[in-house]
Amino acid sequence: MENIRFKALGYMMNRKPGKFEAATTRQPSEYFGEMTFNQEAMKKFLTEEAYKALQASIEKGQRIDRRIADQVASSLKAWALSKGATHFTHWFHPLTGATAEKHDAFLDPIGNGKALERFKGAELVQQEPDASSFPNGGIRNTFEARGYTAWDPTSPAFIMDGTLCIPTIFVSYTGEALDYKTPLLRALSEIDKAAVELNRFLGFNDTQVIATLGWEQEYFVVDSALYMARPDLMLTGRTVFGHASAKDQQLSDHYFGTIPERVMEFMKEFEYEAHRLGIPVKTRHNEVAPNQFELAPVFEEVNLAVDHNQLMMHLLKKVARKHDLAVLLHEKPFARINGSGKHNNWSLATNGGANLLAPGKNQLENIRFLTFLSIVLKAVEEHNDLLRASIASSGNDQRLGGHEAPPAIMSAFVGEYLTQALDELAEKGVITESLKAELDLRISKIPGISLDNTDRNRTSPFAFTGNKFEFRAVGSSQNCSIAMITINIAVADQIKQFMSMANEMIGKGKSKDEVLFSLLKDYIVESKKVRFEGNCYSEEWKEEAAKRGLNNFSNTPDALNAYVSQKTIALFEKNNVLTGRELSARHEIKLEKYTKEVQIESRVIGDLATNHIIPIAIRYQNTLVDNVRGLKEVLDNKTFVNLAKNQISTIKSISEHIDTIKTAVEEMTEERKRANAIESIKEQAIAYNRKVLPYFETIRYCVDKLELLVDDELWPLPKYRELLSLR
Repeated sequence: MENIRFKALGYMMNRKPGKFEAATTRQPSEYFGEMTFNQEAMKKFLTEEAYKALQASIEKGQRIDRRIADQVASSLKAWALSKGATHFTHWFHPLTGATAEKHDAFLDPIGNGKALERFKGAELVQQEPDASSFPNGGIRNTFEARGYTAWDPTSPAFIMDGTLCIPTIFVSYTGEALDYKTPLLRALSEIDKAAVELNRFLGFNDTQVIATLGWEQEYFVVDSALYMARPDLMLTGRTVFGHASAKDQQLSDHYFGTIPERVMEFMKEFEYEAHRLGIPVKTRHNEVAPNQFELAPVFEEVNLAVDHNQLMMHLLKKVARKHDLAVLLHEKPFARINGSGKHNNWSLATNGGANLLAPGKNQLENIRFLTFLSIVLKAVEEHNDLLRASIASSGNDQRLGGHEAPPAIMSAFVGEYLTQALDELAEKGVITESLKAELDLRISKIPGISLDNTDRNRTSPFAFTGNKFEFRAVGSSQNCSIAMITINIAVADQIKQFMSMANEMIGKGKSKDEVLFSLLKDYIVESKKVRFEGNCYSEEWKEEAAKRGLNNFSNTPDALNAYVSQKTIALFEKNNVLTGRELSARHEIKLEKYTKEVQIESRVIGDLATNHIIPIAIRYQNTLVDNVRGLKEVLDNKTFVNLAKNQISTIKSISEHIDTIKTAVEEMTEERKRANAIESIKEQAIAYNRKVLPYFETIRYCVDKLELLVDDELWPLPKYRELLSLR
């Protein structure tokens, strides 16, 4: 049988870039959002009454009654049919981390061999998928199937592949959240209310505060034939074996370089489809590693941005297949080169157009900026472990802590200017002339505060970048909701605590200026331990972080403990985002997912090593043995010893690596069996982390050494130099 690797390489070498020209006759502005039920579509298809009710729901959270729902459903159907849709679905975010949908046809038989297209308000508002088939962490029994999806009017419906997709939440029969959207919407509501109250306390009249998100999505692209020739890529999303290529990212010549033609045509089609769905994709470029790329949209409201990110990940993979490419969203698909993240740029904006995390132009605006900045830093300090837990996964474990991604230690960077300003404010009550300011908070003389002009710190997991915080530790395959729920609820709770203390102090006769100065000083001092301006990759920082009392959880099972701490449960329950039971369920689901991912990788490693690598290594070893025997037959002993020594050494090396692999695979299998017998999900995850996972690197080391020793013509798996040579 022909080596599948070379067959795949043959396919790749004969690929022609697929030209995408569908959008060349129109500018993106002409087709942007044409497959979404946007404002233009609403005004065209909705009655005035239904339009006003829907806008009130979107902007103010007002409930839509069934009569209006029927009107909206009828209009949605008419719009969808005009776009060629034949089905509808409730589109939701279950706790798998992906999205889910069940398609129903508009077609409704009416007898006499006839049918009509129908779509009722009840079908718009609610559906009943099988709740027992999705992860629920023990909230539902396997025999209890009932769960409900409920319409989220704040995220516009859209059409994809001839189906009207209606964004929804997903809850159990008894009301528990079984998705990521439900707690996200609750968290966004809480930060809106809390921030509005604080904003008014500071002298502003805005009636709404909107959390915003701008994500940056990193991903790899490989040829689809090579992807299919790598069972590990198909089954785990990453390469469990593979020796480093002689040249990969050492020269940094891929970063911001010319985008390969095949990839460019794929990007054009992806952007076309994304823009039609209202996803405001703005930026595309090569990343540091070969075959690695990044895309980013403009900022949006958090809930909408999360929906768009989930939809974007689906689109990337879908469009890539049309171009004979495969998109890899795993955090670390290739060893020893940069992995992929999903930077979450988060901020707070008012409905009056103000950015609450941007320095202002006058005294009042700068008081507001310093207050919100200090509260965010205090929230990071208070819920440091929860932030780490929010980005924990088996894939991210392989990325965090390397010299390519932020460390597992959660710290915040604010820049040299703000660091000095905050420290002086806490210590002296003033910002000095050296910082181009003359501030005495006691009498509220706040001058202009400059945007920080120092360099960015790419090693920081939570960095302030002028008017937003960039949460750089989020994994590339993750649902942004998880991080956004954590940030927004932590900040909302901290605002509430701030306001509670402020009102109490004012009630005791203190002035607002005195209260602000006192609380800001306390917040700045208390949060100082999470502020770090240096190299977060350094060993010195690890030592310093430990002295400051910051945890360094290098693995997911340990990091996830924060989900069920008393502090976390209190945070989520008092802010009505999740109950203790729901948090416990999420903790269990995350542990179970971690265990299954490591288990699958272990099985793939064992299968590839035993059934693919070792037989090939033995075949090549036998060739060398036969050659050595031949030499011995035709050469005198002295010449034979001299000429055969390198081959004999190679035979020994191959034998040693084979023996190590076989032993390690057998031991790993036994450890896996022991782990599988553990009933406790938490202890099982720990066992997989402590007992099974360590064998991965041992086996990989030997397989990668064999890749260098075995005849290239025999090696069965596409090599890194081939996988990462897309042109």
